[in-house]
Amino acid sequence: MNDVTISRQGPPETVLPPEDIQIVNLLKSISSIDDDQIRRSELNRVAGMYPSSIEVWKTTASYGRDIIESYAAYRVGYHRGLDALRKNGWRGSGYVRWVHPSNRAFLSCLSGLQIISEMIQDYEESERCKVFLLQLEPDWLNIIDS
Repeated sequence: MNDVTISRQGPPETVLPPEDIQIVNLLKSISSIDDDQIRRSELNRVAGMYPSSIEVWKTTASYGRDIIESYAAYRVGYHRGLDALRKNGWRGSGYVRWVHPSNRAFLSCLSGLQIISEMIQDYEESERCKVFLLQLEPDWLNIIDS
């Protein structure tokens, strides 16, 4: 089912479907593992089982061993997010609001990509991501400040 709302007050808004509860529970369990090597192995296993899960890539990025590994995972999450948005009716413009919990993994991947792009001095990519975030969620700067 597509969840795109057309409003008289602005562009359409897309809401991604909630993440599968089984994936959420697996990621919670993995996040509680203290051993980095075991946690990494489990994240790799879950990513292999659910490669289209944005939440899996966001979590993988947050446990990256270095900046480039995190960058790569955020980029995959971002692209999987774009795929999910298109599958759910998004046509390249319109809002993807943070207020909807199911949109947060995608917005977090895009934000992570923006931050790390700046860190690795890919300023053009960082600026593209920042502009895109503000197009999708005009309140983004207030959200990250809170």
